[in-house]
Amino acid sequence: MTTMQAAPTGPIFDKGLANTIAAETQMSFIDGGKGVLEYVGIDIDALARNSTYEETVYLLWNCRLPKQHELDALKSALQAEYEIPDAIYDMIKSFPRDAVPMHALRTLVSALALHDADAESSETTPSGIESAKRQALRLVAKTPTLIANFDRHRAGKPFVRPDKSFDIATNFLWMLNGEKPTEAMARGLDICLILHADHGLNASTFAARVTIATLSDMYSAMTTAVGTLKGPLHGGANEEVMIMLDEIGSMENVEPFVKGKLERKELIMGFGHRVYKAYDPRATYLKTFAKQIATDTGNLRLFEMSQKIEGIVLAAKADKGIFPNVDFYSATTYHCLGIKTDLFTCMFAMSRMSGWAGHCIEQLQDNRLIRPQAKYNGPHAAPYVAMAQR
Repeated sequence: MTTMQAAPTGPIFDKGLANTIAAETQMSFIDGGKGVLEYVGIDIDALARNSTYEETVYLLWNCRLPKQHELDALKSALQAEYEIPDAIYDMIKSFPRDAVPMHALRTLVSALALHDADAESSETTPSGIESAKRQALRLVAKTPTLIANFDRHRAGKPFVRPDKSFDIATNFLWMLNGEKPTEAMARGLDICLILHADHGLNASTFAARVTIATLSDMYSAMTTAVGTLKGPLHGGANEEVMIMLDEIGSMENVEPFVKGKLERKELIMGFGHRVYKAYDPRATYLKTFAKQIATDTGNLRLFEMSQKIEGIVLAAKADKGIFPNVDFYSATTYHCLGIKTDLFTCMFAMSRMSGWAGHCIEQLQDNRLIRPQAKYNGPHAAPYVAMAQR
């Protein structure tokens, strides 16, 4: 007679939470095996080709596409909040010019709370959720101003105040470079912002939801998320892609560099993803647009190097599910737009601010404190040893 063993009861140890569902969301859906990413059911490629960042923000926060008057209202509300307080400009001036950009951004995002009367705490009531949305809107609107003017400060350039007639992408490049970008450049950044806006319950999004679930404020949640994104295992990959391209230097060096990496079984930056085992759907259209931007800005050699790297890696690794991810071609695009390599992770944060905030709003609408258990693996009943006997 076979004895049936009872199924285990109680908490199950899942290191890294890779097999744990910790939240419900309507914002984005990922099928890594098929290479699918959808925002509220809409394919990311369709959004990249047809939408704008502002429309995507509305979609993520309301789980539907806006009507024209609703989109116009959101754009106007965002534009009205572009400017930052003079005290924040003064804070930027006080920063060391060699400060790490993500340190600066994390500090500035937190400091914005000092100038927002809504930022006391969060509540799950309708009025509390509306307060959280106001905080979120200010954060999405002001983050580009923080990043652009920090970069100007460290370069010894005067601040450029935001232009409230521009969309977010155009306004950022205007402040960063001190001149209005071409339509193609603004559109290129806009596409990158759409593609990075949300991506399921990734590390920084989870961190934001953990923070807001305590009923802390939106600024605390966004500060938590920025700090989490800074880690090289999460947000720094696009910087590493550009560093790799600089290291290769020329087309004739591509093949020996990449094949050497493959032979040594070393990581090639911009390839592979923890979720995707097919071509990253965010990279499909971005690759096409990266070529256009590279051509328009005189950086076609850089794109051609990237394309050659992709060809070599795919020939060697495609059967193992190793494909370019969104960082591979976003690095080229950012470089062509005049964005310094060490600002790339800040650009990621600028886009993802919308997704983080959307998840926080979603968390508040059906909140429960996120409090997982830990598997204790230390000793028990250990004696206390007096100082003289240690």
